[in-house]
Amino acid sequence: MSRPLTLEPEPGLPTTVADRVYHALRSQIGSSELEPGDKVTERGLAERLGVSPTPVREAIRRLELDGLVERIGPRTTVVARIEEDAAHDLAEVEVALRGLAARFAARHAEDAELDDLDRLLDEADDLVILIRERHRAGVSVTRHADRLLDVIGRFNEQVNSAAHNPVLVRLLEQSRSVTPSRQREITRAHLLAGDEFGADRYAEHRDLVVALRERDAAEAERIVTAHAARGLLDLRREL
Repeated sequence: MSRPLTLEPEPGLPTTVADRVYHALRSQIGSSELEPGDKVTERGLAERLGVSPTPVREAIRRLELDGLVERIGPRTTVVARIEEDAAHDLAEVEVALRGLAARFAARHAEDAELDDLDRLLDEADDLVILIRERHRAGVSVTRHADRLLDVIGRFNEQVNSAAHNPVLVRLLEQSRSVTPSRQREITRAHLLAGDEFGADRYAEHRDLVVALRERDAAEAERIVTAHAARGLLDLRREL
């Protein structure tokens, strides 16, 4: 593998050891650092990570349910081969769940949560302007691009949290067709290159907050579904 497996938590995701093992493995499978047919053993993984076998066993069981690994022995699994049709189906599920989370948020979001969304978008707008100015001036935008990605990540987490439906959020985490770390890596590369990928699509976020404030569940779902579908299509072209 090209980089060591670490247990750094993904922003906004649960932080139990089993969760971190699960998301670390998903990330490496999603980025093809773990390829179809590669072995994943409970004992070997536990030793590499310095954790007990129990959280590793739980993480691998979740990956089996996701269809990402297949068991070939009592303590050994291999990374599954996912056909393109299956990957496309998974992306469609993710898009639908994102839209459903927005629908629930329109029904259940608290005013304070909506105010937080507006504040995050104000910060994002300022960063987009700054990134464009720095690109025109020919100076580094790395720090500002990272801040923008952090802000948009918090915005998306807040929308999901405002749904007040932990079961739905859990399903959404499990259905990701592109891992958060891989998605951030791709978007960051485009922001640094100055081609506006990701930096020009946040006007829809304002429309979403309006729909949420108006409690228009159908419109909120439509906005997020369309946005997520375009975003995933762009990202999958880069995988």
